[in-house]
Amino acid sequence: MRDNAVPIHLVGETIDAKQAYLRAQAGELIPLIRGVYVARDVDVDQTVMAHAVRIAHYIYPSAYLSSASAVLLAPTEDGRLFISGRRNHRTRLRSLEIVQNQAPEHPSTAPAVIGDDLGELRVLVSSPRQRFLEAFRLRSEHASAITTDMRRQMAERLIEEHGSTTAAADAVWALARENSWYREGEGAERFLLTRPGPAKQQVNKAAFDLLVAWHGAPLGQLSHNGFEWRWKPQKGRGPVLVRETTPGKLPAFIESLLPEGWLAQILHDRDERDALRRGRRYMSNISIVESRAELAALPADILMTPLASFANAGRFTGHYAGLARGDIEETFEQNLARVFSRAETPRLSGVQIKAPMSLLADGTLVPAIDQPFTHILKPAGTGGFATLPIVEWLCLKLGRLAGFDVPDAALVEMPEGMPPALLIERFDIRRGPEHLRRFALEDFCSILDLPATAKYDGTIERMAKGLRTLSTDPATDLEILFRRAVFAWLVADGDMHLKNLALLKIAEPGAKTFASVRFAPLYDAVTTRVFPGLATDRMALKLNGKDDRLTKADFLALARTIGLAGGRADAVLTDIAARLAAGAATLNLPEVVTHSQTSETAREDVAAIVIERSARFTD
Repeated sequence: MRDNAVPIHLVGETIDAKQAYLRAQAGELIPLIRGVYVARDVDVDQTVMAHAVRIAHYIYPSAYLSSASAVLLAPTEDGRLFISGRRNHRTRLRSLEIVQNQAPEHPSTAPAVIGDDLGELRVLVSSPRQRFLEAFRLRSEHASAITTDMRRQMAERLIEEHGSTTAAADAVWALARENSWYREGEGAERFLLTRPGPAKQQVNKAAFDLLVAWHGAPLGQLSHNGFEWRWKPQKGRGPVLVRETTPGKLPAFIESLLPEGWLAQILHDRDERDALRRGRRYMSNISIVESRAELAALPADILMTPLASFANAGRFTGHYAGLARGDIEETFEQNLARVFSRAETPRLSGVQIKAPMSLLADGTLVPAIDQPFTHILKPAGTGGFATLPIVEWLCLKLGRLAGFDVPDAALVEMPEGMPPALLIERFDIRRGPEHLRRFALEDFCSILDLPATAKYDGTIERMAKGLRTLSTDPATDLEILFRRAVFAWLVADGDMHLKNLALLKIAEPGAKTFASVRFAPLYDAVTTRVFPGLATDRMALKLNGKDDRLTKADFLALARTIGLAGGRADAVLTDIAARLAAGAATLNLPEVVTHSQTSETAREDVAAIVIERSARFTD
């Protein structure tokens, strides 16, 4: 095969390191992970899947194929390749996820031959005895990937090899004892002796099944048996969006959609079960229902009326027909709580009070209960946070001046003397019925397989590692991540955590993979240091081991770690600082808030912080 026809390159095997670097710099190759490159003109996801075993063998040369992959000699249909090696670890490369668990002390393996575009590759795989034991590991993703049909086939294969059921059980037990896999041995022996077929079982009445759909099309079934969760993807339904990474645990992508903070409190959900059974509509065009009839009754989230049609100089010029305080002694929050008590109201994550809205063709802004969810309304907070919408509007404006992709936003004059609210247009939905592309927004808690409670536990460096292997343009997105970190520091955003950073995934109609996986536009950016009690607020995520008193040297160290050239990083630092300094000096508020001294003070405070911090990076 000619070199220019090779779809994938492995440093040290098909190409040397210098040549790979030069060809990547020239745009001929795309780096996926250290030492692994693909050709620019190929379908990257398809190429990765077609060479999954070779890539895994290159990254983990001492590991062997196990679980379902030892049976299939390939990844599973949902893109997981199972291996066993020295430790538990997982690596995501675009549509492929390599799942490694710790191998037993005395593994039983056998050789196998794998063929791909680069030829034949000899690898080790779990022997029939070991993969059968692997099917009975407790709370193991490797075990859950082995279907009942696979178990039956394994059992028949072992009985045929050893001559009888008893002899097969003895052979399996010998390996189980050697590795202290006693529970696994018991489960395997029981299955061999009984070889259960489909049987009617008593059902726990607390168990339930939910249908998860994306853009109205079923993705799979989410079940809870009263003890743990199970995710069963629907075959042939396009790109893999939901992944079960830990058996029994709610998939991270689904967890990332659940309400937090204020909304979680007012919904009074006892747990994840309650939350998912009482809501139907979520961000990322996700619906979670009990039946297809419920799914068919939900409106599609399609943007028909852009905010730009009813906004002028940062001010909403349409008609607000949403919630107010009411005629009696009730708060805006109490009225909003009643709206969220309805299952049709879209659920929102994040601790800030938010309302899902729909902008109609005549400019009327209404709650998105039985309407498409097209915009998010963020009302003023309490306890010193009345200017939160204004501060966020200012930061989004600064973000646009700094060169970021920013969703359209406008300040809304609220009724009954309430402070202005911020209205933001969703960027993760279709623009009109003729646009059939599918959108999904996955935050970095989900990407890094972390619960929402761990959103402050990451680092920028760890984010870069997860980003590099998923983005369809990793070089550009790594620079955006670097720019976002610089921006957060210069505007004193102490809340840029893992749920406020995300990847926007886009799939073409009928496609099996995502055509685009890119860093999402800027959202939830706020100068936190202007609010009571937060005057010394630090960065939410550390970089170069620090979350405060950051200098140019810290950001240049970050650049080296994530693979951004020093000269380019220095130019980015200077550029953002200069843009923000100039923007902050002329930062103005829309007419709707210029009469408020509190708002003007907030503007002055934000501008002063940005100018002072930017000066340190432009000297």
